[in-house]
Amino acid sequence: MLTSHRKREILDTLTCDGQVIAKVLSERFAVSEDTIRRDLREMAAEGLLQRVHGGALPASPAVADLSIRETLSSPAKQRIAYAAAQLVGPGQTIILDGGTTAIQLVRCLPKALTATVVTHSPNVAVALAEHHNIEVILIGGRLFRHSMVTVGTAALDALRHIRADIFFMGVTGVHLRAGLSTGDLEEAYMKRALSEQAAETVVLASTEKINTASRFKIGDIGLANSIVAERGTSAAFVAELERLGIAVVLA
Repeated sequence: MLTSHRKREILDTLTCDGQVIAKVLSERFAVSEDTIRRDLREMAAEGLLQRVHGGALPASPAVADLSIRETLSSPAKQRIAYAAAQLVGPGQTIILDGGTTAIQLVRCLPKALTATVVTHSPNVAVALAEHHNIEVILIGGRLFRHSMVTVGTAALDALRHIRADIFFMGVTGVHLRAGLSTGDLEEAYMKRALSEQAAETVVLASTEKINTASRFKIGDIGLANSIVAERGTSAAFVAELERLGIAVVLA
């Protein structure tokens, strides 16, 4: 079998099963595990998959630059944002992550809402300018331009003084085995720290993020108390989340 055909079948298996195991692939194609590992390494370099120990997972397309991510599943993100906004009650303190879905969530909040929003995203803070009854606390630090959020020691230190009701987390990958992930190491640390300062973590996950993984793990899937996802998300995936005690809101 030609290498190109083998790689195509590997991608088909990833799409169908949500993961591939190098040992199983080597037996299936009657080639060495070294050959399969080389295939996976080359495919990972092309952004086609995410290598993990012993195999690979689907790669998330949501690691692209912010300007590109704004074009991905925009109507779906609006529905997810609207559903998430319904979880916010008057007087609450919420933490809003950066990202395109968080901006949509701000637009769905009632203009008369009285609340406190903590964010490390300058874009989210600006989007809240017309919400005159919402107190905005902007966490400072080093600006990570890829996602337009602050990261680093100063940002992490500031979080120690925050106690929130809900953290709305943006991710690039949601996978039952690989957990919650993102494309940058400092962002992963920041998201984990934000989660630790909230009583509840709600993950916002459009379809392109489900059953995919990125390079840096934020935490196990159980870090999420709830996940807001699109209608049409795999029933088996939803059932497994609920079995793990994670509430699922379908938008």
